[in-house]
Amino acid sequence: MAKLKYQNIIDKMNLEEKVALCSGANNWITKAFEQYGIPSIRMADGPHGLRKQKDDGDEPGEGKSIPATCFPTACASACSWDRDLMVEMGKAIGEEALQEGVSIVLGPGVNIKRNPLCGRNFEYFSEDPCLAGVLAAHWIQGVQSQGVGTSLKHFAANNQENLRLQSDSVIDERTLREIYLAAFEIAVKQAEPLTVMCAYNMLNGVFCSDNARLLRTILREEWGFRGLVMSDWGALNDKAAGFKAGLDLEMPGGVAYFDPMTIRDVQSGLLSEEYLNESVDRVLSMVLDCHERLRPNYRYDAKAHHQLARKAAAQSAVLLKNENGILPISKGTRIAVIGALAEQPRYQGAGSSFINPTFLSSGLDGLDAYLAEYTYYPGYHLKEREDEPLLREAVAGARDCDVALVYIGLTEDYESEGFDRQNLSLPPCHNRLVEAVAQVNPNTVVLLFGGAPVELPWLTKVKAVLNMYLPGQAGGLAAADLLFGAANPCGKLAESYPLAYEDVPSAGIYRSGGKQAQYREGVYVGYRYYDKTHVDVAFPFGFGLSYTTFAYEDLTVSKKKIHADESLTVSATIRNTGRLAGAEVVQSYIRYLNEESYRPEKELKGFVKVFLQPGEKKQVTFTLERRSFAVYDATAMDWVVPSGNYAVCLAASSRDVRLEQTIQVVGDNLRDQTPLLPKWYRTPSGKPNQADFEEILGHKIEPVVEPHKGTYDLDCSMRDMRGSFIIRMVTRYYEWAISQRFGGLNYDDPNFKMVMETSMTTPLKKLITTSNGELSPSLAEALVNFANGRLGRGLKALFRK
Repeated sequence: MAKLKYQNIIDKMNLEEKVALCSGANNWITKAFEQYGIPSIRMADGPHGLRKQKDDGDEPGEGKSIPATCFPTACASACSWDRDLMVEMGKAIGEEALQEGVSIVLGPGVNIKRNPLCGRNFEYFSEDPCLAGVLAAHWIQGVQSQGVGTSLKHFAANNQENLRLQSDSVIDERTLREIYLAAFEIAVKQAEPLTVMCAYNMLNGVFCSDNARLLRTILREEWGFRGLVMSDWGALNDKAAGFKAGLDLEMPGGVAYFDPMTIRDVQSGLLSEEYLNESVDRVLSMVLDCHERLRPNYRYDAKAHHQLARKAAAQSAVLLKNENGILPISKGTRIAVIGALAEQPRYQGAGSSFINPTFLSSGLDGLDAYLAEYTYYPGYHLKEREDEPLLREAVAGARDCDVALVYIGLTEDYESEGFDRQNLSLPPCHNRLVEAVAQVNPNTVVLLFGGAPVELPWLTKVKAVLNMYLPGQAGGLAAADLLFGAANPCGKLAESYPLAYEDVPSAGIYRSGGKQAQYREGVYVGYRYYDKTHVDVAFPFGFGLSYTTFAYEDLTVSKKKIHADESLTVSATIRNTGRLAGAEVVQSYIRYLNEESYRPEKELKGFVKVFLQPGEKKQVTFTLERRSFAVYDATAMDWVVPSGNYAVCLAASSRDVRLEQTIQVVGDNLRDQTPLLPKWYRTPSGKPNQADFEEILGHKIEPVVEPHKGTYDLDCSMRDMRGSFIIRMVTRYYEWAISQRFGGLNYDDPNFKMVMETSMTTPLKKLITTSNGELSPSLAEALVNFANGRLGRGLKALFRK
């Protein structure tokens, strides 16, 4: 075991105290032991702003946290492809944490966008691990530059909200390494986050909180992570197994359900106290270092942060279409502003990241700031009910104006933490409105809001589409800046927009997998699949328009032939060929020129955002190293480089390669396993079957055995046991009790829906730790006995002290 930094304190603590230190005092605060000089520190949610609860509860929603700047969510900020902007936003969030006495900001989330229906995709950066990892690293650097820690999450393979506390992500080793761990690896190595948060789900049959290979072997030994690993809130499965695996801190605290079991395991020898001491040492390192960095009298500039949020939203918006240069809008244009989202903006997602903004600027506020000549028509209700008079009024207004700006998108009940979306559709009344307006006004411009891709059935009928994603509290001002040309769109999509959900490689299995999530598509995620199979998309990964144009010129490579351990320098000149200042995101891809290989058609390996005045040109440079050409060999358990010819590409999107140069790479001497793979993985078409997946996985997949009466235990959820009449009655009571905290029973409220969904699908032993004492261990045991038909045992447990 490693030498401990705080051995002198650990030696003074008894077993019970050490176990207690490794779980929180409540939802947000670590335990203090004044007799040993150990203070407590505070944590808060915060991928795109600080959610510090007004009390120690954990109920996200309007007004339930202190005011903080709501920056664009990760789905938006990722589209900036801007390292410096990520540092700037991280620094601002760190400043707000300092003012509020928060030592750890729980973010960023770098889980890969495997499927566009994931309800939490708005909190994640990209479908590509290179982009996600690099942006996360710079955000972490910004926050931690202020002496505030971060928590990189959710480690790992947490790519769905459905049954997220019970699901098992079944992934082959190569796919795991190349896609689902790579972003974490980049962020850990480049930014050294203070903490990493383990995910709820299982990974190949082992809960992430218990997974020694994930937390100890890969994270600590291979990647060199030296910080603390904490559980997601309620993710702990077995505290003793967690200590062995390298998990240090259980969150939230306050219940201590697992502590007596852990103490018994140490006393009986099942858990070595050395593992516990390691975790205590890491908790002490985090707490004492963070406490030392607190700055009690620090104050941040809320107005300056609001302007930064405005800049970030403008830099992140993606112009998807601009036919005949209809944007920017000229002064004096008569505008019809249509859509309730213009007045009541959708600017962030729902769930644990919900921010109480310091200011809030709507689309109408933005237009007012430019003294625009407009008339506003709601067009639809946010709660999605048909209203013909509203529709007719909007169409009449559109007919009598020069330009119609239609504000549409996913309303808050469509996407949230805690549940997945049902489909890729926009609210039907939004689609109907766009169709009707475009029919009477040829100059229809759509402003799109939401946290994930949607199907756009009216795309060919409108002149322009400006995708704002979820732009934060200043999104209305940023949209106006772009509409009127004060800012030039420079965002590029961080994810592909499929034409239809059926085209998504995981479409056939994502929603039907239940508790077993089979990652059958392997490495073919997002553009890696679409480009390999030549499936048409609405908009490709990396796509985004500007009000100006750019030329890519003079590609040079340092060598035409390299050995695998050598680096390669690639450079080119980017020139602004238009009349306006603007920024271009230059993307560097590698393509292995062997069509039958089990590799994507191309893979992103670097990017740079370059700002240019009209006529200006700058050189961009990329360095490609061994990992740029490598694949993970599950047999060798290492990264290997296949020999052969590779194309080095500089592109404006994954489907817009501007410059390309072929080089030869002398790689590792290895046997080509490709011919042994199922044909689907060499030349994918359609969807792979389970038998093909089992071949690359290396073993048969055992079917999930659903629990039934007589087998229920504390690892079951309320939903697992819903066949029991008593459980159904208890569920109804829970529904009523939770609804009282949200102003009534309302499944249109995403926060209420999230809490209910989580409560019903959380295993009872985990629900004990997150229910603030509402579900005691004895009550949980009683419910299990009642569900199993053991009434006497249930009553005995119920009345046990």
